[in-house]
Amino acid sequence: MTEKKLVTEAKPSRAIKTGDLDPKFKYEISKVPGAENIKLCFQCGTCTADCPIARFSDIYRPRKLMRMTQLGMKDRVLSSEALWLCAACFTCVDHCPQGVEIASVLRALRNMAVKDGIMPAVFRELTSNIMKTGYAYRIPELRLKKRGEKGLPPLPKANVEDVAKLFDIMAVSKASKREDK
Repeated sequence: MTEKKLVTEAKPSRAIKTGDLDPKFKYEISKVPGAENIKLCFQCGTCTADCPIARFSDIYRPRKLMRMTQLGMKDRVLSSEALWLCAACFTCVDHCPQGVEIASVLRALRNMAVKDGIMPAVFRELTSNIMKTGYAYRIPELRLKKRGEKGLPPLPKANVEDVAKLFDIMAVSKASKREDK
């Protein structure tokens, strides 16, 4: 790969304009339990350096997501694919010199994204399965039949009505029905 190609790939997809920034966003996110210390982040990079996901991903950088949040890049951070890559291992939290609960900030951002109807297709599929069956994955009839043949008890039936109520309260139902953004 040539140096010119690397520089081209590193550029953001579109220019940042001041009209795109929401200066109140960091205050909004800091009201969420666990995300109160977002403003204490001084961009040391420890979160990204220690993150096991960042080691193997070209797009996941917790530091970058934190900075976008601090700058008020609400639309860009909420629609970022990288937001959904956090494994919630809390390595970033354990090593942050400022005590910023980075994993909690990312959880809060994902919750905001879902409320705005932004959710990756894979999570939409899992959500749909849970709403229909109570399980994250559809269990094929053949597997259910084999369970019976082996003398295993039938799988418990989920109360999908309660699941649907919970998803409505959490605004997950709305996000799971939207198309990819």
